[in-house]
Amino acid sequence: MKITLNEDVLVDNNTAAAYLREQFIESKTLVINVMSSPGAGKTTLLEQTIAKLSNDFRIGVIEGDLATEIDADRIRAAGAQAVQINTKGGCHLDARMVAKTIPDFDLSEIDILFIENVGNLVCPSGYDLGQQHKISVLSVPEGNDKIPKYPVMFRRTELVLLNKIDLLPYLNFNVEVAEEDLMGINPDSKLLKLSATTGEGMDEWFNWIKEAYGKL
Repeated sequence: MKITLNEDVLVDNNTAAAYLREQFIESKTLVINVMSSPGAGKTTLLEQTIAKLSNDFRIGVIEGDLATEIDADRIRAAGAQAVQINTKGGCHLDARMVAKTIPDFDLSEIDILFIENVGNLVCPSGYDLGQQHKISVLSVPEGNDKIPKYPVMFRRTELVLLNKIDLLPYLNFNVEVAEEDLMGINPDSKLLKLSATTGEGMDEWFNWIKEAYGKL
């Protein structure tokens, strides 16, 4: 039996995403959707980003997790407004979830809004959240197989942050292979090497954010 789909199964999500995008454009808010597997270091990256850029930019964060407010509490302690979304088992955020948080923010008072998506290398990449930029975080301990095994994630992101490079001397990870794999999947993407823990390479990430904000 052949089933014909006459309507985009993501139509509701895409409608909400279009609404969000209009709101972000109107308020001149830079919105960055940050995706990765669990434990890649997204929250630590955002903590350090807030510490470095909060004197120049007003920053807000939407935190996506299955449960708890652990990461949102960390972001608040770092000095940024954070709103937690608990998906209660869902493997990704969608635009409708994000839209429900927007009344908690005064977008006219937010220059940069980070959306820390649920830790997962599959589902999050397929959902438009109204963001201007999708990036992914890959950590050295995850190994070299993640880019070729999860090509959709890396095909749909314009920037890959290779985190925890301070561990390179202790682990079997080949940076050149990661760069080759990424270019083979997404020649328009870019890989930045950094450590959110030690600060190595973070200036290039900060400069990327500033440049993205300047293009609004």
